[in-house]
Amino acid sequence: MGLADTADGLMRGLGLGDPVLRIGVTGLSRAGKTVFITSLVANLLDRGRMQALRAAADGTIRAAWLQPQPDDTVPRFEFERHLAALTGPDPHWPEGTRHVSELRLSLRIQPRGLLAGWRGVQNLHLDIVDYPGEWLLDLRLMDRSFAQWSAEVLERIDGRPGAEAFRAGLAALDPRARLDEPAAQGLHRLYAAHLALARDAGFSDTTPGRFLLPGEMEGSPALTFAPLPAEQSSSALYREFERRFDAYKTRVVRPFFRNHFARIDRQVVLVDVLGAIHAGPQALQDIRRAMADILSAFRPGRAGWLAQLLGTRRVERILFAATKADHLHHTQHPRLAAILTAMLREARDRADFQGARTEALAIAALRTTTEEILHQDGHDLPAVRGTLMDGREAAFYPGDLPDNPAALLAPAAEGATRWLDGDYAAMNFAPAPATLRPGDGPPHIRMDRAAEFLIGDRI
Repeated sequence: MGLADTADGLMRGLGLGDPVLRIGVTGLSRAGKTVFITSLVANLLDRGRMQALRAAADGTIRAAWLQPQPDDTVPRFEFERHLAALTGPDPHWPEGTRHVSELRLSLRIQPRGLLAGWRGVQNLHLDIVDYPGEWLLDLRLMDRSFAQWSAEVLERIDGRPGAEAFRAGLAALDPRARLDEPAAQGLHRLYAAHLALARDAGFSDTTPGRFLLPGEMEGSPALTFAPLPAEQSSSALYREFERRFDAYKTRVVRPFFRNHFARIDRQVVLVDVLGAIHAGPQALQDIRRAMADILSAFRPGRAGWLAQLLGTRRVERILFAATKADHLHHTQHPRLAAILTAMLREARDRADFQGARTEALAIAALRTTTEEILHQDGHDLPAVRGTLMDGREAAFYPGDLPDNPAALLAPAAEGATRWLDGDYAAMNFAPAPATLRPGDGPPHIRMDRAAEFLIGDRI
């Protein structure tokens, strides 16, 4: 923990200076992190649609404004550009997260009732931190050796896109050969290509995450390795890949955990449950396992007063959010939330036991559809209507989610390759053109309830 964090903790613990709440937004690729942050900030700036946030409804929040974040070496989250993409004359989805970024939103709070005369007006600073979901997967590597990681990857890789080509590369290895850097790079490229194809097919457990988003480290030795079978353990290539794996953990994963992940007070975990269900049982089980591993890296619970003074943070509240709820009729939202709760049962129980508060919601950070009832073969089907990515308008009935989450989670855990009792469709909707009234943020589903859970107790 740095001196700045310790100083900030001392100031806050002694009641000096304005309180700061650091909110991390995490999730895997295409879960909607960028849209979530943009919508949350826009709806806290213009609070007309935030009735479930009590401090907005009763006027406790008097003003909200953006200002420079305190971390001078972290890029600013490009809120204005993302909001323009979502709400401009030609609405479109913004680019996904490719690096760590941060935004500070400050709230001016005027307590009401008995607290009004005692506390007076104060400011609460919300530091919202965004980082690629792919990097989160690497946190599970911290307690694994190269041999353990390799065995886990090779056990589950068969049948996934690109796995056959990578397996062929492994079969061509000679354990007695000297280290050959071009051959090592070629094997790495086969594995990295497999990761990209697996991600596009809906699989979530694609480590190392930096292989998908290497940034300025592309081509470095710490990002040039691949899993190897145990029979290669005496080879020069195995020893070198093992060294690079350890360097990756030391030089890449550990600093990320120390500088960003371990400093969070409140955490949002976004999960594209509908996308995983559509991709099939294997993808659903994969995202369930990946999220459990990620959440094991949190330090949930409430920090004591001494820990707060010394700048030691613990995650006090964790919001689990199933995104894209606008792709379902509202009658199915409780089922979506129940499936998410069941998926993360073990991790959620662990957090509750250690003193953190948790909540599971079905949300849409930006509502893209309207609801209607389709009449087909004498049945009424609860559907949604929206604009597809190619510009066509369509009404969509994705199929009924089961009342009992075990109807999906059990076959997924047992290794089923397809759903036996249903076929769950998915659509990609574009942002809908919207004319926002003065004082209103972008249309959403339950973002006000999400905000109430995340910050309501501090206002």
